[in-house]
Amino acid sequence: MASKAHAIMIALPYQGHITPLINLATKLASKGFVITFVHLEFIHQMMLSQSRDNTIQPDLFSGARESGLDIRYETISDGFPLEFDRALHTDEYWESMLSDFPHRVDELVTEIIRANPCSAHFLVTDTLYTWPAEIAKKHNLVNVSFWTEPALVFSLAYHIDLLTENGHFPCKDHVEEEIKYLPGIESISTKDLMPYLKESAIGTTVHKIETRAFQQVKKADFILHNTVQEFESSTLSALNKHQPNYAIGPVNFSKNLGTNYAVSNSLWSEHDCTHWLEHKPPGSVLYISFGSLVEISKQLVEEIAYGLLLSEVDFIWVVRGDSFDSLMDNLRVESKEKGLIIPWCDQIRVLSDPAIGGFFTHCGWNSILESMWCGVPMICYPLEYDQPTNRKLVVDDWKIGISLCDYGISVDRKEVAKKIKKVMSGDLKHEVKKVNRILVDALDAVGSSERNFDQFTKDLRAKLFVSE
Repeated sequence: MASKAHAIMIALPYQGHITPLINLATKLASKGFVITFVHLEFIHQMMLSQSRDNTIQPDLFSGARESGLDIRYETISDGFPLEFDRALHTDEYWESMLSDFPHRVDELVTEIIRANPCSAHFLVTDTLYTWPAEIAKKHNLVNVSFWTEPALVFSLAYHIDLLTENGHFPCKDHVEEEIKYLPGIESISTKDLMPYLKESAIGTTVHKIETRAFQQVKKADFILHNTVQEFESSTLSALNKHQPNYAIGPVNFSKNLGTNYAVSNSLWSEHDCTHWLEHKPPGSVLYISFGSLVEISKQLVEEIAYGLLLSEVDFIWVVRGDSFDSLMDNLRVESKEKGLIIPWCDQIRVLSDPAIGGFFTHCGWNSILESMWCGVPMICYPLEYDQPTNRKLVVDDWKIGISLCDYGISVDRKEVAKKIKKVMSGDLKHEVKKVNRILVDALDAVGSSERNFDQFTKDLRAKLFVSE
């Protein structure tokens, strides 16, 4: 019997995927697993460079180790120089990540195993990587896939064969039909499918990644979901008929881990909004953020800016980059003390402030979970990827948010002002409190997510033939 169970965890290089994997690493380590956490080198350098006061250590997990967690830290090159603009050259970057990067991972995994010959190694990777099954098979590793989006989105991509058989993949653009044949999904409109399932996305890099990734995940030994059993029980039960699936979310929060385990995970310097917020009445401020990945248009920014002025609501707006500097300068002048425009912040810290009364969001899954955790209703304006499908859950199923407009429709400033006033009115607070209670209870010691995580670790140890 091997002496220690050792996880090799490799992060996908995007903020919304990094944060949950880091938290999963600390959660596994708290259960006695040894962790080797692997960041891409350029992500590591971004994290170091954003620290203005040099508070971030070169080894991001040194503090966690001082607290007793056995987490080692490695970096891996993606094959591009640090100065290469990965956001500008997305297609070139991901074509290389599909073809060249798996060889680099193979070499690193070989080195890690060689350096730890007495451990029972297993692989934990983001579901969206396209190589885990091959790496796991070559090195005889247990393969754990970690899905950072809702189980609904996972199931839609997982059952692409059924969508194909029924003529819904590729799905025709601008056609609305109800889909009622997918296991564990009562009904979903084609308008709520992820954009990469649409006809216009065929052949794109995103489509290639998703297709290959879901061929890979069907070979995984275990699948972890950053969701809550009570929210998606039918979908998860149907998936469990194929492979072991565990709802263990939201992993970004935990009642059972101390603050000493906190690990830096932000790619950008965070603005402290505390002083500005403490002068605002409870529930009076709208928080606006469209995430870190998808570019937004000038037209959208203009309409939101004028909508904010029409609504006369206090706001914090996270605006990435400098493309809209002149617009933001004008908004600062017009809004006076009512608005705070910043490049980035600790989102959970802002959302948990009593002054926040609403969240204008792109419907990224981490943002939704954070809003639910803090009991904040949402205005939904999905941009890309899983976001239109996530909107369905927030607005149609859980009724804790409202849609700004239909996906792909131009935004109007008067409609923006109207929806802002509606979400800030408090009408959704009752439903938000209900889902918040479910979310919080799931992380109790006897809650569904904690029970599922304990069952996963038990099943994992059994497959690895190691004891606690």
